[in-house]
Amino acid sequence: MSTIVDRATEVRSFRISIPDEQIEDLRRRVLATRLPSSELVPDRSQGVQLQMLQELARHWTGEYDWRRCEARLNALPQFTTEIDGVEIHFVHVRSRHEDALPLVMTHGWPGSVIELLDAVGPLTDPTAHGGSAEDAFHLVLPSLPGYGFSGAPTELGWDAGRIALAWAELMQRLGYTRYVAQGGDVGAAVTDAMGRQAPEGLLGIHVNLLAGAIGIKDLLPAVSEQERAAHAALSTFTTDGFGYFLEQTTRPQTIGYSLLDSPVGLAAWMLDHDTDRYTKIARAFVEGEPSGNLTRDNIVDNITLYWLTGTGASAARWYWEFGRFLAAAAGQAPPPVAVPVGFTTFPGEIWPAPRSWVETVYPGVAYFHEADRGGHFAAWEEPEIFAGEVRAAFRSLR
Repeated sequence: MSTIVDRATEVRSFRISIPDEQIEDLRRRVLATRLPSSELVPDRSQGVQLQMLQELARHWTGEYDWRRCEARLNALPQFTTEIDGVEIHFVHVRSRHEDALPLVMTHGWPGSVIELLDAVGPLTDPTAHGGSAEDAFHLVLPSLPGYGFSGAPTELGWDAGRIALAWAELMQRLGYTRYVAQGGDVGAAVTDAMGRQAPEGLLGIHVNLLAGAIGIKDLLPAVSEQERAAHAALSTFTTDGFGYFLEQTTRPQTIGYSLLDSPVGLAAWMLDHDTDRYTKIARAFVEGEPSGNLTRDNIVDNITLYWLTGTGASAARWYWEFGRFLAAAAGQAPPPVAVPVGFTTFPGEIWPAPRSWVETVYPGVAYFHEADRGGHFAAWEEPEIFAGEVRAAFRSLR
């Protein structure tokens, strides 16, 4: 008796195999790059500095090996499944501990599942990383629509809320009836939306960026020294560090032509994100001193993934959707978060949120902690610290 498989809901194994010609074409393009003259200032105030890009290009063409990254990804269980008309790629690592708590964790921009890889071990096998079996998670790491090996949406409307619905469907499709969710950057917006939608089975959320602060910054307290510093950081971002955000929320297609034509142009665009991360990456390339886990290879792995998958424009379009969402929601209170919320603020975050800010966005926050180290891409930079925060945030929900 034959079995009929519904292709629309089938979960299929996935393996990466980039043709040699694509890797050689990448190398040729990097070597043929026309670079601008050097910046006229001693800092990053005019943008990504020439010396750092030259060092990155030299490493990319002379020392870097994509096959190492490809093998690392292929060593993990990867799958694809179609949800709401989009092919979703995801890593799915089940813990060897039977009572592990399922966790769907969402990356951001300019990140990918690569930024989460070093947290896989500490989260799925905590006994090997200073934790206990009771801290274990079954881990689901989806690639956002239009990012990495996920398909790009062919219609409008794929904002954080729609992605959140897709993730709830994914967890249900994998057979998880009780689970938690975590996210930073774009992933924080998606995870926030999951908490407000409260799909059946979602026990709680943890985020490490207060994504809602942009829309309500005038309502956030500014009394204590910490609150005033947070306002200053948020103001700096929305005036000096806002270039990529403004372009991608208004003209993602325009920048997309450059991002798909020049690997070094793509690298510069992705690196010019926030001062803390830029400084740490520059140190890795110019001085050869990585900050935490931000090594040269890890940084180039992520850029190369964007290049080889041709997702510079499709990833940027999420910001256009986010801009439409902000405009439509202006002046309206969002629905309340209906599940417990955990929040960790990292000192190198774009705007390190004090507890009073977190409580404004998430009244009755269930877990709050200020980490000693780490920045905007905390799972990538400090995976052990990050994993410890995730364990602590969800410990009461097991």
